[in-house]
This record gives sequence, C-alpha cells and structure tokens, in this order.
Amino acid sequence: MASEPPLPNPAQAAPPQSHDAAQREFQLTLSGFSAIDKPEYEDYSRCVHCGLCANNCPTYRLWGREADSPRGRIKQMALVDQGRLELGESFVLHIDRCLNCRNCETVCPSGVEYGKILELARAQIEQKYKRPLAARIARDFVYRRLLPYPGRIAAAARAVKIYQRSGLAAVARATGILRLLGLQNREKLLPRIDSDFFFRELGKTLPAKGARRARVAFFAGCVAQVTFSELNRATIRVLQANGCEVVVPAAQTCCGALAAHAGVRDVARELARKNFDAFLSDDFDAIITNAAGCGSTLKEYAHLFNADNTSHSRAQTFSARMRDISEFLVDLGLTATLRPLPVRVTYQDSCHLVHGQKIREAPRRLLHAIPDIDFVEMPLADQCCGSAGVYNVTETETALELLDRKMDNVQQTKAQIIATANPGCILQLRAGAALRRTNQEVLHVVELLDRALA
Repeated sequence: MASEPPLPNPAQAAPPQSHDAAQREFQLTLSGFSAIDKPEYEDYSRCVHCGLCANNCPTYRLWGREADSPRGRIKQMALVDQGRLELGESFVLHIDRCLNCRNCETVCPSGVEYGKILELARAQIEQKYKRPLAARIARDFVYRRLLPYPGRIAAAARAVKIYQRSGLAAVARATGILRLLGLQNREKLLPRIDSDFFFRELGKTLPAKGARRARVAFFAGCVAQVTFSELNRATIRVLQANGCEVVVPAAQTCCGALAAHAGVRDVARELARKNFDAFLSDDFDAIITNAAGCGSTLKEYAHLFNADNTSHSRAQTFSARMRDISEFLVDLGLTATLRPLPVRVTYQDSCHLVHGQKIREAPRRLLHAIPDIDFVEMPLADQCCGSAGVYNVTETETALELLDRKMDNVQQTKAQIIATANPGCILQLRAGAALRRTNQEVLHVVELLDRALA
C-alpha cells in the first residue's frame, strides 16, 4: 500500500504551551472574523483547542483544512451562536461534511461531547436555513414520510427489489442513464433487498435453548428489516443458543438515529416515545440491538429531551436497558458450543460502537472465542469506512474516497472475511470488496458466531 501523505498535525504545531499560536492559526482559517472570547456555553468551553482531535478526524485527514476538523467546526458553532458568523451556506457546508463518526470524542482529553453538539447545530440549521428545494423535498420524504412508517419502507423496498431482480438495474447501467443522472456511484452502494422481510417476526417470542439465562427484547431496526433480515434472524439464533428467551415487540419502530443526526429532532423524539411504549411495557433483562448506529442513539435518547420533560426519565430507563449484542454476549458469557472456523478474519470498528458507545474489545473477544479463527488486526481499524448513516448518499465522492483508504488497510491483512458490527458498515465494505473484486465476505460478528454454532 502506498503510504499516506504527511498530514498537518495541530497537536504538534500547537502543544499546550502554544495555545495562543493555535488560536491565531484558527483565526487565520476563519479570516474576516474577529477573535472570540471563551464561548458562553459549557459544551463549547470544554474544547481547549489542543488539536488532538484533528488527525483522528477523517475529513481533516482527507483535506487538511481546519474548518473541516472537529476543533474548527466547534469554533464555527460558537461563532454562529454568538452572532459573529452567519448561519449560511459556508457554515452548513462544513457541518454537513462531518461524518459524525465521533472519533474525536475518543481522543479528546476534555471530554467534549462532539456528537451531541453537532446534532444541536444541525437542528439549528434545520430550523433556520433554507436548503435548495430538491434537498428540502428529499429530506422531508426520507425523515418525515418514509422512515417512521414500516409499511412505506416495505413498499419502497418491494419497488427497489423489482428494479434489482427484473433486469432494470443492468439496463440502467448499460445505457449510461445512471451516469447521466449523476447516480452511478450511489447505485453501487444500494443495498440488495431481502426476499423475505423480517417484519413477519414482529410480535413473536422465541424460547431459549436449554435453561433460560435471560429474557431480552430485540430491536429490529427499520431499513434493516428489508435489507438485513437474515442478520436479525442470526442474532436471535445466537441469543437463543446462549440461553436467552427473545421477545420481538410488535409496536417497535425506527430508532430515529438518522433523523437525529440530520437535525430533525421532532421526528426523533416522536419515534423515541413510540419505542418507550413498545419496550418499557414489559420487564426485560436487556434490550438488544445488532446495529451500532441505532444502539448509540438508543442509549442517548435522554439527549433528545429537556431534563424537566416527562419523557426524559423514560428515556433514561430505556437507555439503561440497551445493550449492543457484542457487549451483552460478553457480559452474559457464551455457553453454546462453537465448531471450528478455519478462516482468516479482520475486524473493522463501527464508529458508533467504538467511539459512540466506547465498546472496543467485546466484538474482538467474541471473534477470538470461535475455534481456529485466524484473527488479524487491520491498520486504522477505528477510522470511518465512509458509510456514516446517509453520508455515502449525501457525500458520495468523499465516502468512496474514505472507503478506498479503508480497503487499502483491509488488503494488508489478507483476510478472507471482514467482520464488523453495523449494517451500514457492512453495506459500505461490501461495496468496497465488489469495487476491488476481492471476493471477500463482509459479515457481522454475530453472523460468524451463528455460522460456528454446532
């Protein structure tokens, strides 16, 4: 692999004793604006502008621009809130370009909750900035008229399935119409629609195999129910095999993560309340998800409500029960017999698992529990693959550039299987394997466990 070009490193250029120099550097980046005092808001004031976040930020690593680093974005948010920077096209551009991977949170010495303040900035944009008409229509359709409604998701999925299975996809590629419409790259990232949707499992209770060790509720997701039905079923089988009775509440709905990340917080709140009703009406040892992106939002539902809101306490109760499948299985302990899988595997950290939920070792421990697996760490495993919710749709070129770097790192491992912990990452990495023609499988960690069940 060709080595990456040297990157600007603000952490080296501006160590703690050179804080003033770092401030001047940033002010030059935002030329035209006067120097600002310490922000009024506590969340901003935690950022001491040390720059340790920058080289862990995928967009800064790509472009080396301060305004596209976490530190730079925080400074812009503060300027906007103080009325010293227009909430206009430039600000929106830099905020939209952020993947919200939260890698910066992992390395921040001050505990800045970057993901939370980014979502608040995007909510401000949603309320005050008038996007182009096409963007407004698309956002309204996706966040308000599609994702909250399972029936509409199923109908849309059936239409996409006809496109994929009927030969229309091949015709669209061959005629060049996708290129003409600027959709050729987005179409490469389109998930394959399942033949048998997971919706039919809603409302079921699946018994534990052997003695019952726990009673859990399974969160099935929204789009995952038409694109990752087999992953959901594999998750349930693994839970059952390890002594869990699994309930799939019928009234559950989309977690609201995509809406929250986009700043559409009213929709996210309403979806949260529906999930409170679906999951808190019964007594479960845990609520389980296999999607790192969903899990991060589900664990942070309290961020959507003011402390004096009646839903805030319900959000705290709900989030206290939430567990990613990997952390739950490690804490519970595997009891199912696993057969050997003699295959070389590498692992890609899902951003919202490792940086959002701070879960790094659990999925690796599960992989090591499978006999005969040859596990190889990839370089920069916790750098974003470029999926990032809908980022690979809204910022496709950047997402593909990040994916290309990721596949360079995967190539070094010579792994036959790429394991990860989030459906969005799976889709992105499968696209990378297809573009590189590597014939590598991309699987969720729990799918490997399911494959190893004796």
